[in-house]
Amino acid sequence: MPDRGRPGLAQMVRHLRRSNEIARHAMTRGHHPFGALLVGPDHETVLLEQSNIDTVNHAESTLARLAATRFTPAFLWQCTLYTAVEPCCMCAGTAYWANIGRVVYAMSEAQLLAQTGAHPENPTLSVPAQYVFAHGQKAVELIGPVQEVVDETVALQREFWARR
Repeated sequence: MPDRGRPGLAQMVRHLRRSNEIARHAMTRGHHPFGALLVGPDHETVLLEQSNIDTVNHAESTLARLAATRFTPAFLWQCTLYTAVEPCCMCAGTAYWANIGRVVYAMSEAQLLAQTGAHPENPTLSVPAQYVFAHGQKAVELIGPVQEVVDETVALQREFWARR
């Protein structure tokens, strides 16, 4: 596969903050606070945005399925999926099958679990995205947690789950 180049830290922080904005918008519609965006190979162009829909239509997996219908696998390999919370195993698997070449996240699944606890609306699976990608035949690049956005992402999740 061709070299994808890497986004800079400022680009990653900006896109992760946008992911949190998308998550906040989901909250206003009564959905869980998760948002994702797909950014093109130039690390600037936002191609798609998606918020969480429900427990089986997560922001990341819905975005990845939509991306796979709109773009070629070769193009998607050059793109980056941004999501403020580490993708669950379902979402990591969907990004893998959609051929999205890079995933960037702010807070880890373990940090999310610390905010949700045993909440019945979010029965977190302890399967890191890196585990999913490490068991595939192509090297999806995973970047995270991005420390510059962790605190604000944790605060957003804490705010939501404390009221549920």
